[in-house]
Amino acid sequence: MGKVFKALNKAMSNPEESASPPPSTPEPSVKTERQPTPAKREIPTVNVTGSMDNTSGVNNWDEKLVAFSAPSSIITENIRHLRNRILHPPSGGPALRRVMTTSALPGEGKSMLCSNLAISMAQGLEQHALLVDCDLRRSSLAQMLAVNNSQGLSNYLQHDRELGEVIRQTGLPKLSLLPSGPRPMNPAELLDSKRVGEMFDELSNRYDDRFIIIDTPPLPMAAETTVLAEQVDGIIIVVRWGRAAREQVKQMTENLNKDKIIGIVFNAFEKDILSAKLTGYEPYGHYGGY
Repeated sequence: MGKVFKALNKAMSNPEESASPPPSTPEPSVKTERQPTPAKREIPTVNVTGSMDNTSGVNNWDEKLVAFSAPSSIITENIRHLRNRILHPPSGGPALRRVMTTSALPGEGKSMLCSNLAISMAQGLEQHALLVDCDLRRSSLAQMLAVNNSQGLSNYLQHDRELGEVIRQTGLPKLSLLPSGPRPMNPAELLDSKRVGEMFDELSNRYDDRFIIIDTPPLPMAAETTVLAEQVDGIIIVVRWGRAAREQVKQMTENLNKDKIIGIVFNAFEKDILSAKLTGYEPYGHYGGY
């Protein structure tokens, strides 16, 4: 493959005010009965820019979202390098507007990388990012970003909600999230439905500055990941050092369209050992420690 992103360093593992009301004016001498102000009812807007309830904001984000919390760190800079490969592919082709992350096993850091990448994308001058949690079996993005997950992608796929009703604001301008929603009984069937393709087409076609970053289940453990790979322009494989065997990674690359693979992110590795073991791979910075 030749393009390998070694993983973010181990520092990653632990890395409204309301306006005061104006002073009240004295009541007139003629006593009048003040009517109670009706409670404001929130009506969800049906669009694809991020809607429904706003969250508590970035103060409650997971501390490992360093692309926001530590913008000057080497970890964040490495994430920017990854972002640049999406915006400016080495092949010289157009930007990759739909990108997914996957892994060989659970717990390898794909969701955290996915979130940091989307944050970095939204911090760009011209780009908007939409995170989509397609890991309906073991979702995590809503929790990381302190967003309500009571409704989401699973509701949309089951025709319970329209798309604009389940996209959430995150508290960061230009970053929205489509959470997974409640865990369904049939995730593989839902994600293999015609409605998935229609959703991605609508999201991509309506806004030409929007990048869609998709978190998917580990490839060997969920049939729907291969189906989702057909919907994207680029794929990032996350491998946690010391967990997935090299043969597993090789098998993953053979089950995917190699032309779509942006690279492999090796996560939480020991640098000297990694250099010795990966003869034949092109080194490209390092990522670590989710």
